[in-house]
Amino acid sequence: MKSLKYILLSLLGILMFSCEAELEEFEPKAGSADFSVFVTLGNSLTAGFADGALYKSAQEVSAASILAGQLEWVGGGTFRQPLMIDDYGLGGRRILGFATNCLGVTELGPIMYPGTFDPGNMASIAAEGPYQNLGVPGAKVSHLLAPGYGSLNPYFGRFATDPATNSILQYAMEQVPTFFTLWIGANDALGYALKGGENPDPTQTEPITDVGEFTTYYTMLVDNLTANGAKGLLVNLGDITSIPFFNTVPYNALALTDQTLVDMLNAAYATLGFTFQLGPNPLIIQDLNHPAGMRQATAKDKILLSIPQDSIRCAGWGSLKPVPHNYVLDELEVNNVRNAINAYNLAIEAAANNNGLAYADMNAALRDAESGLLFDGVNFSTTFVTGGIFSLDGVHLNGKGNAIVANYFIEAINAEYGATIPKVVVNDYPGVLFP
Repeated sequence: MKSLKYILLSLLGILMFSCEAELEEFEPKAGSADFSVFVTLGNSLTAGFADGALYKSAQEVSAASILAGQLEWVGGGTFRQPLMIDDYGLGGRRILGFATNCLGVTELGPIMYPGTFDPGNMASIAAEGPYQNLGVPGAKVSHLLAPGYGSLNPYFGRFATDPATNSILQYAMEQVPTFFTLWIGANDALGYALKGGENPDPTQTEPITDVGEFTTYYTMLVDNLTANGAKGLLVNLGDITSIPFFNTVPYNALALTDQTLVDMLNAAYATLGFTFQLGPNPLIIQDLNHPAGMRQATAKDKILLSIPQDSIRCAGWGSLKPVPHNYVLDELEVNNVRNAINAYNLAIEAAANNNGLAYADMNAALRDAESGLLFDGVNFSTTFVTGGIFSLDGVHLNGKGNAIVANYFIEAINAEYGATIPKVVVNDYPGVLFP
């Protein structure tokens, strides 16, 4: 019904804006592609991960599932997802709710989803497969090729036929796909960024995947997926540093309301040249490259959404104590991430061009979202919570965000293969639920 609604709205638009237009029956067409066996490979974005967890109702509105539903109009076949059995999943999900902070103020924000873990979410569901949504949270480009990856990653292990030997690519190829989508590579830089880049403790740093290594593995994936003549869609990567996780907590989040404290801080840091005043102030952050081992943050530093807010309010973080580096992505580290993503995207685009595959530029799409998008009279942006696209973890999309992504995918597929796959109505899908 969602697709029919979109088609009717499209036809209504034709009638409204062209008084001489004749009503013609919309005919979805596959063009030069065969969608009868569709598989999609990727990471948490493909899986439908949202709000800090993989849970059933979010999986059901993954971009992959939305796309598969539209492919049914043009010959798409069965599309199964390895669904969790409930909305708790493996834990970690957040919802919007009220909580009282250390100052005794009750405020609305992300809180943990109530419930308990059901061991059934870890039980093998391999016998109910095969599954066509092969998005696996945590997967990097090399992981899709790794035999036995299910032994290392429980999200794949729960639906792999043989977790000790299967690779995700092997699982896909055994289904002999006629069409595929591949959206992989974000985690090759995201792990580094989520840990605050180059942590002073080297054991806590997750390196960015080397560009040459990324290109080799990515090329291997595409070569295998197209070996039997399958067509597909390659999806590039958005600028990770522009998502809400890195742009919600401001660098000047130290709010001072007591002149006595302002004076004390000015006196304490006078020799370092740090200055404070009533109102917002730059946080003091750890920086081992600075002679004092700390400095005041600048607008070029990204403060991570994971920073404990009560530590700033009541434990002296950012004032009496520097914010630990694992909660900050500094300018150099931001550039490291952006340079890697740009290089990965060159490899992805080259693979699409070399193999005659559709190509979705999600990097450009994310830039458009930063400026603001309008769908059916509703404004969307990358702003945390109120922007309407991202879920409550600040990294993954909600249902509306997934619908937007699915429409970008459909545009790219239609353009490359001469198809007429109908888009979906974005506002038919769920966003952040307010209490």
